[in-house]
Amino acid sequence: MSRYWSRVVRDLTPYVPGEQPKLPNLVKLNTNENPYGPSPLAIEALRAEIGDTLRLYPDPNADRLKEAIAASFGDRGVGPRQVFVGNGSDEVLAHVFLALLRHERPILFPDITYSFYPVYCGLYEIAWNAVPLDEAFRIRAEDYLVPNGGIVFANPNAPTGRFLPLPEVERIVAGNPDSVVVIDEAYVDFGGESAVPIVSRYPNLLVVRTLSKSHSLAGLRVGFAIGHADLIEALERVKNSFNSYPLGRLAIAGAVAAIGDQGHFERTRRAVIASREALVADLAALGFEVLPSKANFVFARHGARDAGQLALALRERGILVRHFQHERIRQFLRISIGNDAQCQALVAALREILR
Repeated sequence: MSRYWSRVVRDLTPYVPGEQPKLPNLVKLNTNENPYGPSPLAIEALRAEIGDTLRLYPDPNADRLKEAIAASFGDRGVGPRQVFVGNGSDEVLAHVFLALLRHERPILFPDITYSFYPVYCGLYEIAWNAVPLDEAFRIRAEDYLVPNGGIVFANPNAPTGRFLPLPEVERIVAGNPDSVVVIDEAYVDFGGESAVPIVSRYPNLLVVRTLSKSHSLAGLRVGFAIGHADLIEALERVKNSFNSYPLGRLAIAGAVAAIGDQGHFERTRRAVIASREALVADLAALGFEVLPSKANFVFARHGARDAGQLALALRERGILVRHFQHERIRQFLRISIGNDAQCQALVAALREILR
């Protein structure tokens, strides 16, 4: 360790992203990327934006994007003043932790969830308690009806893929009127029900979304949050004290076009869902237990084979999946949903390995 590091940096355990190997011909099912390309309208908008104007700063408020996001929720009562945008949902979440979750009482999140949450707590020196999922890896609403400094969880949860129904989400939000409840909906478009429609009823509810998954724009880095204008103002204060221009001209133009192409969004979303259901059936036939998933991945374990060994055997065959070291889920593999050819390659490799 460098003697020049601050105490906060010395104590940090950084988030470890999914592996991004630079090897050809991989079947890459380890980082929950969409197997289908972004909207052709988004590609066209990106090309049109490349020019002399790149010498100028982008709109610091990204008003055009906020208006497009608000309009995309139709009659759900979302206005541009209720939208915050950032450089991917990870940056949005970072600002959320600092602006809305840094209080005296510990915040709450599940013991099995997005592993960036404890990293943010370490970075911003936020006390936290991990709330155990039940035996079936489900969130229990009643576990969150206790004093706290805030609540955050992914829905569908990651890496389990399980979805907490909206009435149970609302039970948590209504039961914590003095705390901010943050719902991370990175995967909700693949079969879940968004909490955005109830934002207008609860000033303590913030919903965080991303265009990385269901809009195939992981490489563009666009995330956003929807909530009461007071919550959004807090996020804007932090953003403008950190980086006034988080989204470049290309990101704004591409995101606006992608949001406007509802047809492409629906086609690719439905294709991923169909592939997921087919893969679940194939894995079950091979002896895997697969948790119910509303995400663009599945979480599965085999009754007779070690997950780490399976992941290694798949890697030797050019197929990457995610294996975690957390004790409760050490025998699970998280498998991103690829296109049909990728899913078939995975199943064929597993059949060979298990044979």
